[in-house]
Amino acid sequence: MGSVQYFENNSNDKPKDNAKTPDTITTDTIVTDIIVTDNEFDHWHDPAPKEFTRSQRDHTTILFSGLTAAHDLFIQAAFTGAGYKTIGLDVPDNEALRYGKEYGNRGQCNPTYFTVGNLVKYLVSLRRTGLSTKEIVDNYLFATIGSCGPCRFGTYVTEYRKALRDAGFDGFRVTFFEQTKGLEKVDGEESGLDFGAKFVYNMTKGIVAGDILNALTYRTRPYEINKGDTDRAFEESKKALCDSLVNNTSYIRALYQARKAFAKVKVDRSQIKPKVSIIGEFWAMTTEGDGNYHLQRFLEEEGAEVEVQPVAAWILYLLWQARFDTLERLNLRGTDASGDSGSKFGLQGVNTRKKLMMVRLGEFAIPFIFKLLAPLVGLKGYKLTDLDMVAKVSHEFYDNNLKGGEGHMEVGKLILNVSKKKTNMTLSVKPFGCMPSSAVSDGVQSLITERYPEAIFLPIETSGDGAVNVYSRIQMQLFRAKQIAQQEVQQLAEKLGLSLEEAQAKIAQHPKLQKSLHHSPHIAACTALNALHEVT
Repeated sequence: MGSVQYFENNSNDKPKDNAKTPDTITTDTIVTDIIVTDNEFDHWHDPAPKEFTRSQRDHTTILFSGLTAAHDLFIQAAFTGAGYKTIGLDVPDNEALRYGKEYGNRGQCNPTYFTVGNLVKYLVSLRRTGLSTKEIVDNYLFATIGSCGPCRFGTYVTEYRKALRDAGFDGFRVTFFEQTKGLEKVDGEESGLDFGAKFVYNMTKGIVAGDILNALTYRTRPYEINKGDTDRAFEESKKALCDSLVNNTSYIRALYQARKAFAKVKVDRSQIKPKVSIIGEFWAMTTEGDGNYHLQRFLEEEGAEVEVQPVAAWILYLLWQARFDTLERLNLRGTDASGDSGSKFGLQGVNTRKKLMMVRLGEFAIPFIFKLLAPLVGLKGYKLTDLDMVAKVSHEFYDNNLKGGEGHMEVGKLILNVSKKKTNMTLSVKPFGCMPSSAVSDGVQSLITERYPEAIFLPIETSGDGAVNVYSRIQMQLFRAKQIAQQEVQQLAEKLGLSLEEAQAKIAQHPKLQKSLHHSPHIAACTALNALHEVT
């Protein structure tokens, strides 16, 4: 190891070479600088076993999880249809959290504990069936979504490997879709994962199908007359779409089957329910289990209509970031050598025209596919997030250059929810100690609520326990949202010369509004208010 020089600032004398460290540092003895004079350190290195070659494909099962139950199922179907052996893990529960805390590092955030623990829990169950550790390591790998950021999310892969080693699965392969290393040729062999155009297209269909079905389900279920009808339609639709992705049969026919299933649901939109938008940290707002206290179902049971965020919006946000960062760097004259890359001022070695063209293609293709397919299932009047609009309205309060979590999206979503009357209440959910989301929810959003006093905004943290406290806080704010929704409907009824009961009866008896796939034009957040506007 190299030698170290300590410079002490306890007098006006010049720094002394090789000064000794004092036993006790007082106000008179302050170490102001440490200089390493020899760089011969043996740095710790964590190997990344991610090799997956084409020859291993037949005997390797790909495990994955991390999105909603519908998305995980459709992604599994897309993998299977492409010839892979795949298993989508169950939605993480509190038992998975226990495994995560047992084998993971201390101080991790909820997504890490739940997702790592969910994987370890499944591998332990395989071992209990009689499979040896070597068979599990050789014949299984885990694929998930990864990223970097100013928090522990950037160290997910290391946390996975640490927990797997401690649980006795040293060498188990973990592959992150955003990482390309390990997916290239290994010892001259082709990668086991083929990200060709057909595979990407099938994955896109799976993600879009999950978004459409989730949006339609959450829009319909609060108003169903016969409890359970929407869930049955949801399951029937998932089966039809899975079969089409697995067997590579008509995807359009499967969408029409889903439409027929939802069309059978009988609804009563005269029920006055506030609309609650769930935003925040991606995993916490997306999962549908113990990781966020079954938040979506709880809100519905308490009398709310829930608006969930589509996964496609997150993909569009990543594409927006790529476009924004590229355009910003092009204006940093002298920072990057230009070379022959086709860039204007910088980004040596990068064909910026091609990069921007591919990003633009993705930004066009995803909304286009969504807009094309959503009406086939019966999802009408639904638009994906306009990321340029979100960036514009949030930039005054939160710089678009700041990364981490949802970045400026959380700020922009709250502003648009209030200014465009999209929701009656906005609920930001994040893991306990999530640095990027906490800075936004607990800091910047307080300024937004001052500018928009009519906003009902509630940030909550999840830690695997404390559900009673979270439910209590939600109920208090939801009570306010219910009052506002009822007042708005009552005010419109009075303008029309109707009592509230007469207005509700008018909605319930209208033939068009009894159809589950009908959607009234947007006037305000509350569905009953929009319905009353339409019938009058």
